[in-house]
Amino acid sequence: MNISQEKIDNLNAIVKININPEDYQPRVDKVIKDHAKKAKIPGFRPGMVPVSHIKRMYGKSILVDEINNMLSDTLNKYIEDEHLEVLGQPLPKVDEEKHYNWDFADNFEFNYEVGLAPEFSIVFSANDKLTEYIIKVDEETLAERIKNIRKSYGKMTNPDVSADGDVLYGELVQLSPDGSVFEDGISNTASVRLDQIRDEAIKALLIGLKKDDEVTLDIQKAFNNDAAKVAGLLKIDEETAADLDSNFKLTVKNVNRLEESDLNQEFFDKLFGEGAVTTEEEFKAKITEELEVMMLQDSDRKLQDDIYKYSQSKVHFDLPDEFLKRWLIATNEKLTPEELTGGYNDFATNLKWTLIENKIIKENNIDIKYEEVFELAKQRLAQQFRMYSPQGLADEQISQYTVQYLQKKENANKIFEDVKAFRVFDHIKAVVTLEQKEILYSDFNKL
Repeated sequence: MNISQEKIDNLNAIVKININPEDYQPRVDKVIKDHAKKAKIPGFRPGMVPVSHIKRMYGKSILVDEINNMLSDTLNKYIEDEHLEVLGQPLPKVDEEKHYNWDFADNFEFNYEVGLAPEFSIVFSANDKLTEYIIKVDEETLAERIKNIRKSYGKMTNPDVSADGDVLYGELVQLSPDGSVFEDGISNTASVRLDQIRDEAIKALLIGLKKDDEVTLDIQKAFNNDAAKVAGLLKIDEETAADLDSNFKLTVKNVNRLEESDLNQEFFDKLFGEGAVTTEEEFKAKITEELEVMMLQDSDRKLQDDIYKYSQSKVHFDLPDEFLKRWLIATNEKLTPEELTGGYNDFATNLKWTLIENKIIKENNIDIKYEEVFELAKQRLAQQFRMYSPQGLADEQISQYTVQYLQKKENANKIFEDVKAFRVFDHIKAVVTLEQKEILYSDFNKL
């Protein structure tokens, strides 16, 4: 067997594998003999089927399987031995002029296209400066958060006339261009939240309505062409919602209003436990503290995003784009040319970050341990359970769920990639200069 590499350029190569009968014959003969011992064929006693009979019946398919196995093993070993940093996976290069008889005497030659990772260097130092935002709670954000919490623990009422912030429960019916009901059109009974209406003129139209009132509205304009919201309201798919170009008649069946809970001891005890908070000042301090924790996470995400973009701006290298596009099409049967064209730049950007990550990890001997993967998965599962139960689950139960969760390869891979990213972010943050800047939450959101 002979294997060689022909470099096309720094990013592309052809790997050639030549396999002769003396390479594959011993493997094929062994498999045929094993089949003969196990085969159950009418007219022959178990284990007594002649090898020649098995070879005549199944020889070619066995030969094809073994050649494929040899190719896979040989190619993987060659890539490992030669320390080739490949992108994607090698692609078979079809040669229409080559034809094989598969008669156990062929000399085979197979060529594979390989995309190679580019060579580059990236160095961070204290001369690299990034902004770390210290987010402060502004009065408007605090008031909005308190209002939402009070509503969450408030009571539902049914006023006679709708006002801003109410929910209109009613029937939505699709209309024809002439204003008549569209026959066999879309209709659904739903709750329309006035605080989600983005068009002020339409919102004004929905204020002051009573039970059984009817009003016509442009549903796309009302939600600023948000296909997800329109789809959820009408119980249709997002693709249909995005293309929808009709007015709808809303017939009000009920006006719902969520009254804010009183700021009393019963409310404080529900939120924080009995006696933990006893005054409105303590309540505001607690909510401010919670917001600051949330804002710390927002600030960290912003910094990570800035590091991601800054890292890519520090280094410039090309990728084997044409090879990668062929590989994406070969490994994604449903991928259309339009999807490939529209999504390739994002794919290439993420791939560049992965290459940067891998280089930083390798050059700085960053070792990712299973315990880190386990702890991150455990934290995320615990957060999910707390969404359904404020008390959450016992630590032992969360650990058991985490073990089960990580047994799925795709789950383990995802958490591993997240841990890898966090470790790289932490390394970069420790090396560069972080210039802290205080900013109000309302201003931070504008960033």
